[in-house]
Parts: sequence; structure tokens; C-alpha cells
Amino acid sequence: MIRAMATSGVSRPVPLPAALVVFGLLLMLTVVACSGPSIEPAGSHPAAVASDAPYAPDIDPANFTTTIDNPYFPLVPGTRWVLNGTGGTSNEVTVLEVLDETRTVMGVECVVVRDIVTRDGQPIEITDDWFAQDVDGNVWYFGEDTGEYADGEVVSTAGAWEAGVDGAQPGILMPGDPTIGAAYRQEYYAGEAEDMGKVVELGASVTTPLGSWDDVLVTEDWTPLSPGITERKYYARGIGLVKEHHVGGDTGFEIVEHTES
Repeated sequence: MIRAMATSGVSRPVPLPAALVVFGLLLMLTVVACSGPSIEPAGSHPAAVASDAPYAPDIDPANFTTTIDNPYFPLVPGTRWVLNGTGGTSNEVTVLEVLDETRTVMGVECVVVRDIVTRDGQPIEITDDWFAQDVDGNVWYFGEDTGEYADGEVVSTAGAWEAGVDGAQPGILMPGDPTIGAAYRQEYYAGEAEDMGKVVELGASVTTPLGSWDDVLVTEDWTPLSPGITERKYYARGIGLVKEHHVGGDTGFEIVEHTES
């Protein structure tokens, strides 16, 4: 999930003449149409973003496996990533671990990845994410069981969803055949989980405290639920996620530890 950044200090609007209101609306629509992540036609992508049809990917459990060996998103039980926050999140740490357990969603057996975020050493979010890989190498995201914490207690489960329940649908976290510019849905639960992504660069280079990589795939992720927020993520071949940051901001995470079982 892309976390929204809270704003405050909302002022009370001043009434405007009707002509100015109409002009303002037209101008706003023009700006919206010309801003935000650009989207190329997604063609036959199984989780393509399309506005002319309901999103309902064809899920056949026989086409999925728990052996997730996509080179940019490998999930082997026992593997662990530690990413330290940077900038505005410098007091946060994210720990990802592939558990030796599965969960069945929509008849598909999924790998479970535990995602723990701490702030100043205290947990603020703990999530179990569910993934499976299809025959074409696409890594699908089937949902999450998430909880936000304060003083050691769960205070919210907003954002939790499960594909096949209440209209929710799975999406793709990592394409098997990455194509620059093609947008795809990463998850879909109307009003709760609507993240989208697209590949923006292949063969990029990136350096973190853990090391440097040259064969890096870069994505941009966004959600219509939090307009104006875009995350850029960097995936190193054979490792997975090594860095992420908010475009135009100073918050992010970068890998400092990676261990395999």
C-alpha cells in the first residue's frame, strides 16, 4: 500500500462568481489530464489498467505456483530484507521476511511475506502479504492482513483485503516480461486498495549502504486514493526491492541487509 501524507490547516473557501467557477473547473480538468504518471497502452497485460471495462482478471489456480523465481521479485522461504528509512522516515525500519507457510486465496496457494515497520524501535504496522507466480512469470498479489499499531495495540486494519472477497481482485506486483510504460493494477479493492504501477526503466544503476547494482528495474507506483503521491521503487536482479522513495519528497527506504535461508 502507498501511505498517504496527511495535510492540515485547511482554509474555508470564499464564494466565487459562477463564471469563474466554470472557468476554474475547466482549467482543473486540463491540468489533471496533463499531469500524473503517463500511461502507455497495456495491450494484453493480464492486470492492465483500462477504463472501458470492469477489472476482472482470469484466475485459474492450475496456472499458479508457490515457486516464485521472478528475477526481480524472488520469494524464497527464509529470505529477509532490512530497509532503513531516509529523510522524513529516517527513524523507521522495514523488515520483510518470506515465511515458511502459505495461504489459499481464490483457490490459489500463496506464499506469505511478513512486513514489519517500526518507528523508534516500536512497531507501527505489521502486514502479511500473499503472493503467487503464474506460468508467465508474473508475480501476483492476492491480498494482505494488515494492522496499524500504537503503544503495542492494533488501532486500525484499514487497507486489509483479500482477493475474491467483497469484489476485491488480485493484481501484479512484478511482471514476468517487463515493458516500459505499460500500467498495471497491483491490487483492487474499491475505495481501500487501488495501487497501480508501471515499469519506467530497465538496466538502471543504484547504490545503497548494502552495495551497488547495475541490472535494476525501476517502477513508479501510485493510487487514485492518494492523488499526487508517486513512489519510485528499485528492484535488483536476484535480490528484489533495494530502494524506494516518494517522487518530489525526501522520504524513502534503502536496503541495509539481505539474508537467505
